[in-house]
Amino acid sequence: MNLTLGSLFVKNLDSKILGFKLSDMETTDARPASDVLDDLLAAWRESRPDLDPSPLGVVGRVIILARHLEQSVCAALDKHGLTLGQFDILATLRRHGPKGRLTPSELLGSVMLSSGGMTARLDKLEEAALITRGTDADDRRKVVIELTAKGKRLIDAATVTRFDEARASLPKLPPAELEALEGLLRKWLASLGEPA
Repeated sequence: MNLTLGSLFVKNLDSKILGFKLSDMETTDARPASDVLDDLLAAWRESRPDLDPSPLGVVGRVIILARHLEQSVCAALDKHGLTLGQFDILATLRRHGPKGRLTPSELLGSVMLSSGGMTARLDKLEEAALITRGTDADDRRKVVIELTAKGKRLIDAATVTRFDEARASLPKLPPAELEALEGLLRKWLASLGEPA
């Protein structure tokens, strides 16, 4: 599904489907009742019997889930005054030690932002006294990004919130099914050449 088709697909979905919580999903051995995607696929089969819309059953549900999950994490991080992009930068620094100490290019490789997007986010984080930019002691030509004490406190608190939000967003599935789901998603990402 190309971007335009994907955008139209999501745009035409009833927005009420984003109101559900993944954690409220019931798990049974039986197939769940039909949903808005099933109705959409049936309509396509009737109006265009020459096409097979079945791939939208998986892709469409992933798009809906992704939107729901992004809204959920953004709401959780908003409590800390952070956007998802800012959280990503601070979390990447935090994973590299108490202060971080990464160059902008090392950060860029870890958070997958454009260099322009990275610069703007770093500027805002520096203005908020969450990071500092300094020179590397071994190579004064290199700029090194570090967490400030305030930045470390904030990302430590926001990480607890982020992990709690992720846990709450998981569907109520048995551990074996969650493990199988993770494995399938990892395979899908690997087939796209994305790191898993």
